Amino acid sequence: MAIEIERKFLLLDDSWRETADCGTRMRQGYLSNSDKSSIRVRISDDTANLNIKSAEPGCVRREYEYPISLADAEELLADLCHDVLVEKVRYKVDFSGFIWEIDVFSGANQGLVVAEIELDELAQQFPRPPWLGREVSDKIRYYNSHLISYPYCQWSSSEKLQG
Repeated sequence: MAIEIERKFLLLDDSWRETADCGTRMRQGYLSNSDKSSIRVRISDDTANLNIKSAEPGCVRREYEYPISLADAEELLADLCHDVLVEKVRYKVDFSGFIWEIDVFSGANQGLVVAEIELDELAQQFPRPPWLGREVSDKIRYYNSHLISYPYCQWSSSEKLQG
């Protein structure tokens, strides 16, 4: 069984950009999105994957990912996915030997920026970068699968401030 242990955080500022890579542009859509699981198609620059992920809230979820052809991915995004695509640039930042992924969203989720770290075990300790803000791992509204039905542009000011 493939298990993903991932924690999500908001950011305090843009100082993470000082050590970030050049970023990878991503477009993803959802073929299925239910209370039990999601099935996603993602194009990252010139590669594509099909991803199946369990939908439990929190840091630990089952995840399966398979490469598919770019042509198939384009067709799936155009013809079979929900209307709203998640568009973002993912930057990688090495902080004290831990790789952080910073997602800067565009399109309907413009303005949202989230940092993620994948861990080997749930209790694993990691150093906190100075730009790291409040944890939102248990907040479903920050999941990409939720952003297709309730994009960031529709959030109220208080929702954006709450985290």
